[in-house]
Amino acid sequence: MRTRDACWSLTDVCFGHPGASTDAVHGVSLQISAGSMTALLGPNGAGKSTLLQLMLGLLTPTRGQIEFGGRPLAAWTRTALAREIGVVPQSETEPLFTVREIVAMGRYPHLGRWQREREHDVAAISDAMRRCAVEDFGGRWLTTLSGGERQRVRLARALAQEPSVLVLDEPTTSLDVRHEMTTFELLRALRDDGVTVVLATHNLNLAARYADDLVLLHRGQLIARGEASEVITGDRISHVYEWPVAIAMHEDGAPQVVPRSQRTSGVLT
Repeated sequence: MRTRDACWSLTDVCFGHPGASTDAVHGVSLQISAGSMTALLGPNGAGKSTLLQLMLGLLTPTRGQIEFGGRPLAAWTRTALAREIGVVPQSETEPLFTVREIVAMGRYPHLGRWQREREHDVAAISDAMRRCAVEDFGGRWLTTLSGGERQRVRLARALAQEPSVLVLDEPTTSLDVRHEMTTFELLRALRDDGVTVVLATHNLNLAARYADDLVLLHRGQLIARGEASEVITGDRISHVYEWPVAIAMHEDGAPQVVPRSQRTSGVLT
């Protein structure tokens, strides 16, 4: 992995949800390199979404420290963070706006309360809609779109923000194969343009092909971190996901996870 300055630095970070018997994130120390594409991996309940919320300042650690851009995360205002970080959530309450209006919300951190869109704002919105293939939906209500189309609109809104950092929670949820691939291709292109990309995903194989750095979580703890060849091994993935797998190699050299049948693996009948 190439050496870059740290975008985020987490030291012994812990967080427990009220009423929970165990921490959702426990003792995680991690650096996210600026200008890299980092994928958070792990089964449901591993702590991926909670860790993203901690990194965005939406949750406060019960222990440990988080820095962003070399400063304590708590020292950043919400407006200052919004100018730096674009966020694509896994789901959200659907507002009654058109697609174009939703994407235009990405410009809010750069505009005054009553300021109208400038020429650059219009161009940024149009470019984001084009890159996410939602320009044909501009006049439609968001609620009339499919789940996958809505996810692409959320991504377009984040791109319209022109962030230096992009954080995505399951960005390919509900997407078909074509749009799943174009999303990862777009994220890699953004990374090549210098944008720091951090995403939580269940797609181990595309993460292995496109991300610079993989972070594997299990029950709130950091299990492994590094390049795909270092993190994705048959024994480790089988243990963390509690399912037998084999590892194949993609033509580009990335390890690919192949789930095995329980009948043929001899684990269960």
